[in-house]
Amino acid sequence: MEQSPPLIAPAILTRRDGATIAYRRLAGAQPGVIFLPGFRSDMGGRKALFLERHCALRGAAYLSFDYFGHGASSGEFLSGTIGRWAQDAVAVLDNLTEGPQILVGSSMGGWIMLLAALERKERIKALFGIAAAADFSEDLLYTRLWQEERQTLAEKGAITLSSPYDPAGYTYTRELVEEGRRHLLLRAPIAIAVPVRLLHGLADDAVPWQRSLSLAEVLESTDVVLTLLKDGDHRLSRDSDLARIAAILDELRAL
Repeated sequence: MEQSPPLIAPAILTRRDGATIAYRRLAGAQPGVIFLPGFRSDMGGRKALFLERHCALRGAAYLSFDYFGHGASSGEFLSGTIGRWAQDAVAVLDNLTEGPQILVGSSMGGWIMLLAALERKERIKALFGIAAAADFSEDLLYTRLWQEERQTLAEKGAITLSSPYDPAGYTYTRELVEEGRRHLLLRAPIAIAVPVRLLHGLADDAVPWQRSLSLAEVLESTDVVLTLLKDGDHRLSRDSDLARIAAILDELRAL
């Protein structure tokens, strides 16, 4: 499945504090689709561009955007937090879309998706988490640090860890971890009642597939389906993965 170029040029939404959010918006039928990318990812990623093209072919409204400090949006990445990025998602939902929306969250975007849905329940038709990484800053980052690494994070305010996705590693801030604790969701039932679809690879080396199972268990919705791909990695961007993502999205739009 060859990657298609974007259909539309980026535009800018200015938030009340002067920060700017870069986005691409495609007009079309409701329910609309909003893609929420992962940590250090943006609207130029393969899944985002694939979904843009797919929605165009289906005549569906579509919107993708870059969080604060990501891609073409303003701000320093290291100043970003889970709460800030969730409010970016709410701002996009409020100012750039109309009617019911399906939120598609990839990796960290799956956490942001849930937080935005809780803020705007009346606007959400369904949720679709792809390798959803709810509570990742606590459960997949902080709890895995050695005591010496936790001390470095506390004293220096940031720590850089090796990553298979960047030879320079990923830098995480103390503020990301501490602020993220105010938004943890998997410790209690999540008051979301809309249909939810979760897709996760058993070969995911970044976000264990059990994260999606834990999420399915605490969602109050009874219409939750978790699909596991035995050979699926974290990115889930192979042609076969994208075809499955398209099929699941079509199913949600038809509900």
